[in-house]
Amino acid sequence: MPTKQPLKNSVALVAGATRGAGRGIAVALGEAGATVYCSGRSTKGHPATPGRPETIEETAEMVTAAGGRGIAVRTDHAEPAEVKRLIAGIKRRHKGLDILVNDIWGGDPLTQFGKKFWTANLENGLLMLKQAVHTHIVTAHYAVPLMLGRRGIIFEITDGDFFSYRGNLFYDLVKTSVIRLAFAMSRELRRQGLVSVALTPGFLRSEAVLEHFGVTEDNWKSAGEEPPGRKKRVVHDDRPDFLQSESPRFVGRAVCALAADPQAKKKSGRVLSSWALAREYGFTDIDGTRPDWGRYAMKTYGKYKICDEKFYAYWEDGLIDRLFPDWF
Repeated sequence: MPTKQPLKNSVALVAGATRGAGRGIAVALGEAGATVYCSGRSTKGHPATPGRPETIEETAEMVTAAGGRGIAVRTDHAEPAEVKRLIAGIKRRHKGLDILVNDIWGGDPLTQFGKKFWTANLENGLLMLKQAVHTHIVTAHYAVPLMLGRRGIIFEITDGDFFSYRGNLFYDLVKTSVIRLAFAMSRELRRQGLVSVALTPGFLRSEAVLEHFGVTEDNWKSAGEEPPGRKKRVVHDDRPDFLQSESPRFVGRAVCALAADPQAKKKSGRVLSSWALAREYGFTDIDGTRPDWGRYAMKTYGKYKICDEKFYAYWEDGLIDRLFPDWF
């Protein structure tokens, strides 16, 4: 159990906490001492994702074991009534909310990388938008009133700190939409004292990725020694890249570092990365290393443009800001 718990008196909601980044973030918040509501659809005896055994109850137990208090609440975030009920429960027990993490996804089986949009499955693509964009808006809509009057922060979990194309029209729309969502919310929240950011992990060593490479978190580096030939289950299947991966806890520690920073407002509206925040705040992964996917990717594949301050200059001080300066 960690000796320093900077978020001991904080209440957090991790929406989409069943596995992957969501679980890692929830457990890291537990390390930091927070009370963490772990929401999602997969519960004991009722898995919502075919082939995946993880549940929100397991995540909540891991949060508590890490030093926080984990509370599992079965919620379909595509159903506004269920989200409203979840938030009402948090209000009843805690009177407020300090940290909201929107990590609802469920798009892995729906994504068809490399397939042109007019030949892709339209139904699956539209479902992806509902599951991974609409749910974030619904959750923020109900959660933000509970955060007003507190030094709260919203995290929109995405993939990549850039705005270039991501290999599939629907996937591209989802991941860039949540970056824009974080920015738009920051504009409307800027006078409310709340912070809104998007955050990306690097090459994530999720449960599914570990399973794909036939390793565990304890021996994952041995994947670099194994021969190729496994059945493709993830798009990026290159072992040298995998050896630069990070555990889900790493992006969770990025969440904790920023949530505990009294100067976090300076970053509001931006898309941030786990590796850049690690450089700034000095946290490490669970094995004591400090993965830097961005640096590795640029060195290996060449420099690419990220969403830096020059990029965001095009998003600020626009016509609407000038026409209606008193709106927000």
